[in-house]
Amino acid sequence: MKVTVGIKALNEEKHIARALASAVAAVRPLSGEVVLADSGSTDRTLEIASEFPVRIVQLANPAERCCGAGAQLAFEHARGEYFYLLDGDMVLDPEFLPVGIAYLEAHPEVAGVGGRVREMETTAEEFQIRAKATAQRSGWQPGIVDRLDCGGLYRTEAIRQVGWFADRNLHAFEEFELGSRLQAKGWKLARIDQPAVEHYGHAVGGYKLLLRRMKSGYSGAPGEVLRGALGRAHLPIVLRRLGHVRTGLVVIAWWLLLLACIATGNWLPLIALLIAPLAFLSWRRGSIKLGLYSLTAWNVSAIGLIQGIFRRRADPNRRLAARIIVDAGDGSKGSPSPASTAPHPLSQ
Repeated sequence: MKVTVGIKALNEEKHIARALASAVAAVRPLSGEVVLADSGSTDRTLEIASEFPVRIVQLANPAERCCGAGAQLAFEHARGEYFYLLDGDMVLDPEFLPVGIAYLEAHPEVAGVGGRVREMETTAEEFQIRAKATAQRSGWQPGIVDRLDCGGLYRTEAIRQVGWFADRNLHAFEEFELGSRLQAKGWKLARIDQPAVEHYGHAVGGYKLLLRRMKSGYSGAPGEVLRGALGRAHLPIVLRRLGHVRTGLVVIAWWLLLLACIATGNWLPLIALLIAPLAFLSWRRGSIKLGLYSLTAWNVSAIGLIQGIFRRRADPNRRLAARIIVDAGDGSKGSPSPASTAPHPLSQ
């Protein structure tokens, strides 16, 4: 099989039909497949998905639910020579897969390729900042990049070399973590000037989104990435390129300086320390509103860095227990995964 599009989803009834329709249309001319990896949806996600010619697998243990587990579950049940990861709130451009495959076949040193991402929901401050980033930052422009945020097309062969697709312990940054392991093995990643996905994201306000991320464990992802890299070849890449780790360390140092000023009664330096980061971020983001949001997000990231470093880890080499809900190959439903407790095949 040439290509698999894996879709990870949790309660995506609002967007899942568009995501599935786009994926099915994209793989049809390539004789590919679509795998929906569900992390335990309680809305109509599975009901809607069952109307499409796709394989549906579900995480057996809800306690293992996180972004990395969803992505890894999709990959574990994929059969394609190439693998594209799509979120349940994205729409895949029908032209991207053939262009991406052609690029990988012409560049054997490249493990994965991404395209242009269009942010469709910019109500929340988070996605206003991301939409600006996709238009300006080098990592979102055509060329060699260090990660494929918002999805990409990967060689299955390259993933086998680095052990697993996504670290099942991660609540975010699974694309960066994968990119770091691939680069440590000598592979490259690229982004090409070709539309790839439309991303619809969350319509909730930015501060509500930050609170949700703290409750869900998402904000601890930078610490989880750092913890997983300790003692491994990709640690220098994580320290050098994951901005959230550096930001978290800077914010922790800022906290210590604030406490030192309070303890010694140095009020003018204290005021300067409070004003300076807000002024800088407001200038960088183009408004006081986005600057204040960024400062809040930085503090949340620092708290998460500490939490993530000390969070318990499961062995990322172990295959995730899962149930096959629908097998597009024979139409069966409700059968358990026969390899739900077996070692991960890429670790053999």
